Amino acid sequence: MIIEPRMRGFICLTSHPKGCEQNVKNQIEYVKSKGPIEGAKKVLVIGASTGFGLASRITSAFGSNAGTIGVFFEKPPTEGKTASPGWYNSAAFESEAHKAGLYAKSINGDAFSDEIKRQTLDLIKADLGQVDLIIYSLASPVRLHPVTGVLHRSTLKPIGSTFTNKTVDFHTGNVTQVSIEPANEDDITNTVAVMGGEDWSMWIDALKKENLLAPGATTVAYSYIGPSLTEAVYRKGTIGRAKDNLEATAFTITDSLKDLGGKAYVSVNKALVTQASSAIPVIPLYISLLYKIMKAEGVHEGCIEQIQRLFQDRLYSGKPIPTDEKGRIRIDDWEMRDDIQEKVAKLWLEATTETLPAIGDLAGYRNDFLNLFGFEFAGVDYNADANEVVEITSIK
Repeated sequence: MIIEPRMRGFICLTSHPKGCEQNVKNQIEYVKSKGPIEGAKKVLVIGASTGFGLASRITSAFGSNAGTIGVFFEKPPTEGKTASPGWYNSAAFESEAHKAGLYAKSINGDAFSDEIKRQTLDLIKADLGQVDLIIYSLASPVRLHPVTGVLHRSTLKPIGSTFTNKTVDFHTGNVTQVSIEPANEDDITNTVAVMGGEDWSMWIDALKKENLLAPGATTVAYSYIGPSLTEAVYRKGTIGRAKDNLEATAFTITDSLKDLGGKAYVSVNKALVTQASSAIPVIPLYISLLYKIMKAEGVHEGCIEQIQRLFQDRLYSGKPIPTDEKGRIRIDDWEMRDDIQEKVAKLWLEATTETLPAIGDLAGYRNDFLNLFGFEFAGVDYNADANEVVEITSIK
């Protein structure tokens, strides 16, 4: 079938298997071009199919020749209907890993559930014995709690007062004002339950209990802070409370791993175009201004560039891992440079529907968004018939 992008709001309803394959190949080539990383050899990535999780799996495999197990929750294809992009990404990754002689298997299902944890533990036990790196990169709006049975839904709201600021519809380029009503206590509790650190801790506890963590095992979860421009709706809002909880959990996990010589870190990453960030008011406008400046300064990074730098320069540099005063790895250091943030703040005041094409990088934002779904990649013939039914080798 001929596959074209079909949009509904902030979601693309289709994805392109060949485009997703090209995306994975491009990331692999980038990692290989940067040379080997003396990193972990047996890696579990929870949330492995898109964004930072996919980049972590690719960097582990093709930077450090690691065997990887990836856990994700993606929609498989059916005749005449495309899969979600993460399915095609994972199929392409496994194919390329196997060609390179690397171990790679995947599990598709709800990573919050006891059932998927059990499947993953059994697979590690059978195939790898133990893992020495666990990446936790889940991005889900909903969590069915495995103990209480409560269905928690996260919300994106400020805390304390209504938030009003500019935003942009990245499809049309229209800059408008948006107002978001403040959260109540249930909103905060539910968002922390979905996006906080409890499930990360549950994974590590389960792995440790069954002796599946290698001595010195490291685990890393991903977070974001961002600038003062976005903090009311992000870092000081419901998501920020969840991220605070996630970051506090790193210390709890580190305490639990002391007898193994292991450690948990939170890596604070740069603002990037993702399905989640595209739905957050204010963020698309901020990113389009940020990208313009970072590209001009020669310090722009996408997912793979950022994660490759995290692994090579921070996690596996052979030196002590540098952290901030709260124990976090800061790979958002280039985004948060004072000179860059001053320029963004100045452009923010100038941003209107009329000025944005000149002062921002909305075209780059749109391209990155379409790339998430396998569209707009050089070297892919989007007018050709594509086979939408693609299998992931290790998933039966």
